[in-house]
Amino acid sequence: MIHNNKVDWFTIEKIDENTSIISEYKHWEETHCYLLNGTERCLLIDTGLGVGNIWEQVQKLTDKPVTVVTTHVHYDHFGGHEYFSDFYVHEAETEWINGGFPLSIEQVKGFLLEKPCEFPEDFNINNYHLFKGAPTRVLKDNDTIELGKRTIQILHTPGHSPGHLCFYEKDKGYLYTGDLIYIGELFAFFPSTDPIAYMNSIKKLLALSVKKILPGHHDLKVPVSIIEDMDKAFCRLYENGKLKHSSLTYRYKNFSIKL
Repeated sequence: MIHNNKVDWFTIEKIDENTSIISEYKHWEETHCYLLNGTERCLLIDTGLGVGNIWEQVQKLTDKPVTVVTTHVHYDHFGGHEYFSDFYVHEAETEWINGGFPLSIEQVKGFLLEKPCEFPEDFNINNYHLFKGAPTRVLKDNDTIELGKRTIQILHTPGHSPGHLCFYEKDKGYLYTGDLIYIGELFAFFPSTDPIAYMNSIKKLLALSVKKILPGHHDLKVPVSIIEDMDKAFCRLYENGKLKHSSLTYRYKNFSIKL
C-alpha cells in the first residue's frame, strides 16, 4: 500500500492501478471509501462522514461517470452522498436514507464528536446534517454491477445493519467488507443490529476465494484468516447461548464483538 497523496481531511492511497482508497484518518472512525475504476465508469463504495467534500478527491482520480454504492446507511458511510446524483442502497435501508434514519441528528453529532480529532478549519458542527434522498437503484443479494471489464457482486450481509452489503470482485479476489469485518470492535449491540444474522453473514463469506479484505475502518492490513476466526467466535458464542444483546464485549486476537 503506497501513500501517494495527503490532502487536508482525506488521504488517498492506491491498491492497484485502477483501485484507490479515500480515507478519513483524522477522525477516530478512520473510515475508508473505495474508488473502483472500470473502462466505462467508476464505482465509489461509500462516501464517508460528510465532513469534507469527497467529490473533490474523486475528481482527482477519474473523469468517468461515478456511481456510489452504500455498504450500509450509517452516518459515517453516506455522509458525502449529497455530492453524487447516482447512488445505490440495499432494499432494506431505502427508508433510512430517505429521511427515516433511526437516530436523531443530535445523536449523530454526538457520535461524530465522541473523541477529539482535527476537523478542517471550515467545518462547523452546527451545519452538519444527514443526507436524504431516493436511490437510483435498489440492490438485492447476488445482483451485479458492471463497470466495464470489472464486475462487482453484491452480497447482502445483514447483522450490523438490516441492509448491510459486502462487495466481491471475483477476478481480483477483493472483498470490500464495510462494517461486517475490520480489525477492532465490531458493533452488534444497537437495537437495529442482529447478532444471529451477523453470524450467518460471516458464514456466507467462507465460500468465497478472497485474496484481500478491504474494510470500512481502521487498519488496512486485515488477514484473510479473520473470516474463519470470526466464524468460529460467533459460532462459539451461539453454541453457548451468548450470541444476543447483553451489553457484554467478547475479545479475540484481531477483533472484539460488542453485544
